[in-house]
Amino acid sequence: MPPNTTASSGQKPGKSGRKKGRKARLIVLVLVLAIIGGIAYGAYWSISTVRASLPQTKGSISLEGLSGPVDVKRDSYGIPQIYASTDEDLFMAQGYVQAQDRFYEMDVRRHMTSGRLSEMFGKGQVDNDEFLRTLGWDRIAKKEYDTKLSASTKKYLQAYAKGVNAYLEGKDGKEISLEYAALGFTNDYKPEQWTPVDSISWLKAMAWDLRGNMQDEIDRALMTSRLGPKQIADLYPDYPYSRNKAIVQEGQYNELTQTFEQEGSTSAAGSTSGTTGTTGTSTASTSLQSQLAGLQDVLDDVPAAVGVNGNGIGSNAWVVAGKYTITGSPLLANDPHLSASLPSVWYQMGLHCRTVSSKCQYDVSGYTFAGMPGVVIGHNANIAWGMTNSGVDVTDLYLEKLSGNGYLYDGKTVPFTTREETIKVAGGKSKTIVVRETNNGPLLSDRDDELVKVGKKATVDAAAPDRGDGYGIALRWTALQAGTTMDAVFAMDKAANWNDFRAAAALFEVPSQNLVYADSKNIGYTLPGRIPTRAKGVDGSIPQPGWDSKYRWTGWIKQGELPYEYNPSRGYIVTANQAVIDPDKYPYTLTTDWGYGTRSQRITDLIQSKIDDGGKISTDDMRQMQVDNSSEIAKLLVPTLLKIDIDDKDVREAQKLLEGWDYTQDADSAAAAYFNAVWRNILKLAFGNKLPKELRVDGQCLWVEKADSTGPVDEETEVRECGQRDPDQAQPDGGDRWFEVVRNLMDDEKSDWWKTPKGVGDRPAATNRDQLFKRAMIDARWELTAKLGKDIDTWSWGRLHRLFLKNQTLGTEGPGIIQYILNRGPWKLSGGEATVNATGWNAAGGYGVVWVPSMRMVVNLGDLDKSKWINLTGASGHAYSAHYTDQTSKWVKGELLDWSFTKDAVDKSTSDTLVLKP
Repeated sequence: MPPNTTASSGQKPGKSGRKKGRKARLIVLVLVLAIIGGIAYGAYWSISTVRASLPQTKGSISLEGLSGPVDVKRDSYGIPQIYASTDEDLFMAQGYVQAQDRFYEMDVRRHMTSGRLSEMFGKGQVDNDEFLRTLGWDRIAKKEYDTKLSASTKKYLQAYAKGVNAYLEGKDGKEISLEYAALGFTNDYKPEQWTPVDSISWLKAMAWDLRGNMQDEIDRALMTSRLGPKQIADLYPDYPYSRNKAIVQEGQYNELTQTFEQEGSTSAAGSTSGTTGTTGTSTASTSLQSQLAGLQDVLDDVPAAVGVNGNGIGSNAWVVAGKYTITGSPLLANDPHLSASLPSVWYQMGLHCRTVSSKCQYDVSGYTFAGMPGVVIGHNANIAWGMTNSGVDVTDLYLEKLSGNGYLYDGKTVPFTTREETIKVAGGKSKTIVVRETNNGPLLSDRDDELVKVGKKATVDAAAPDRGDGYGIALRWTALQAGTTMDAVFAMDKAANWNDFRAAAALFEVPSQNLVYADSKNIGYTLPGRIPTRAKGVDGSIPQPGWDSKYRWTGWIKQGELPYEYNPSRGYIVTANQAVIDPDKYPYTLTTDWGYGTRSQRITDLIQSKIDDGGKISTDDMRQMQVDNSSEIAKLLVPTLLKIDIDDKDVREAQKLLEGWDYTQDADSAAAAYFNAVWRNILKLAFGNKLPKELRVDGQCLWVEKADSTGPVDEETEVRECGQRDPDQAQPDGGDRWFEVVRNLMDDEKSDWWKTPKGVGDRPAATNRDQLFKRAMIDARWELTAKLGKDIDTWSWGRLHRLFLKNQTLGTEGPGIIQYILNRGPWKLSGGEATVNATGWNAAGGYGVVWVPSMRMVVNLGDLDKSKWINLTGASGHAYSAHYTDQTSKWVKGELLDWSFTKDAVDKSTSDTLVLKP
């Protein structure tokens, strides 16, 4: 039973040994469930078991520890709004209510963050636990709790834990969740008490998924085995600052004051680096490539918390000043792009003090994580805020030269810092591991026996030290130091103005996020985070030699030096993972791996066109921008595709779909289906067989031979029909970096990237761009013939681009019975890769939806009760609750729900009221 807290489509499969263990346990589970079985809707638990786990939402419940009554008001979607008279009562009630709806999810999360999944799911999770213990998230979280967090934050964390434990008191597993009822048949696991550290640890998991460019570091290093510097530069092009605007446009760094200033100074500080990383060293390249190839396999198996194992993470957030809105006050929109999980990673709720005072300070509503007090994204009575991942480089990998019981550093052997970790295994023997750390961080390579062997036998370049006892890979990461992000959450929740918000943001150390801000009159942006500085000539774009101190981090960027904007003259701020600031305005390298600005520039264009037309932007305009499906890469490629002479009448028929197409990727669009198939085949043909073997995709069908049948082909049949696929074939993921790669190559029609060998059957070799495009159009036609049928009138993008929602753990893999009970879908989606409506898909794995706008919100600062919001799934984590996926259909259509905030509005929308009494 895999611990994935996300439903990840098209990802690399885990190791076979793990799968066998999981499969065996699932078979036992299925057999037991079949014995117990119900009959309606595949219900394999009795009705009493299902009902026992559903929360009480009406009447009253007495809780020891409350100082006064607390009202929990739920609307027709089960979204709770909590009213209390003290801060401690408010957060205790939050813990109780979230446990009512989502405790199983919370329990799995804390076992993941502490490296204790094996205690729930058995030996199949030992390898994951070893890696997570090596990172030591819970150890850092405990240090934060003990030494870094304010007294008030600790008090709120304790109150929250008390509320969770009040819910657990006296309940057995089946009364908490039907998943526990299932686990009980193969495992004697029982939930334990919640602790404040359990809440803090989740921030580390979130930071891991949003850690920045670590995967790009690995990929670039692996590419050196087959590609030259120019080719690698082709695949990591410079950010197009002139075309896709950076977030911060007004202001620059002042060398004299050593601060970032909105108005800037007359002379900007010089840039110390470009956009793509070419600095560093290739020392010990053979060793490094071998180690990184193995490390990549290990990382692929690590469960993702909120994203797709660090890849494909993106988000949209923007704010428009009141001078351009219908209300005359700012509007703020946000939709973070994360893996599609069931239940959604987000939990909607409101936290309200009946009277805001020093005794009870909060009146806030928005999105948080089940298992964590406070609100992470949303608004209070005075301000609103949203987040997108900044992508700032806060991780570096180091190749360490091992020597005896230590490692080499500046010519001397330094002893490892070591600790033992004992992993308890449900139904099996415990396992003890030794974690070794260098001054750069833990040795990740210790977690795989093959990596250890490779390191001992590795050959090295002449510039590297002698092999000695081999090499290992260490991780330096800002989140492995104790910080104050939990303080930041509570500070933002009660911030009353821009100065309060900036002060709160300064506490938000990891993960580094783009924060957008609005109050009734002002808009702003700030970049917070603990961001490292590096020596001149070192930009963190590739792994570095750990034995040389000149590659160590040199310090941190001061908060006063970080970019921000406040009420810029253009009247809006857009953040969508693009570059934060032009390098000629800023002396520090924030990262070499920005998103390339495809989404951000489209949002900017939509806003600017509305302004240029003299119109005013409404809440619904903001919503419509969020679901914009326009394909930027189609705008670039389709005119060229239409000029290509096609002889085959069937392929020509498909080509005609692109004539007059408006580049909108609606679910019912046949043109969108065909174009995306062409795009996928262009990537495969141009780049797939040129990438190193370590980056190749195994087990995926990348294209289908021309089939005789005209009917649709399911995935299993497709794999059988792809037996002639080149085993060395690879494919990129199709994100907006690849948009930029192809854009830059379009004018070089005879680039080597456009050249391909002779294909299967009658497919000729391509020697230039148009020949490759022609072959991609042919391959795409027959791929869709196999998938969707020969009749193009039946084609639609939604038939290819489908969303499956998979319940964490028991629903992610295994027999159909389990999946049928816990999982939902499919839904046919609009949108696509790098569109504003970013329903992402991975070209290496097919067209299925991999990540999504995990929620959407639009905050109306002129009238907070006219704000709108939606979640991907629903409030409840209980599979038989009416609120399990009751928001999904509206989410698919791009609709938003009313978001009540004031007491009168909440009372009008209330369906159920539960009173928690002392």
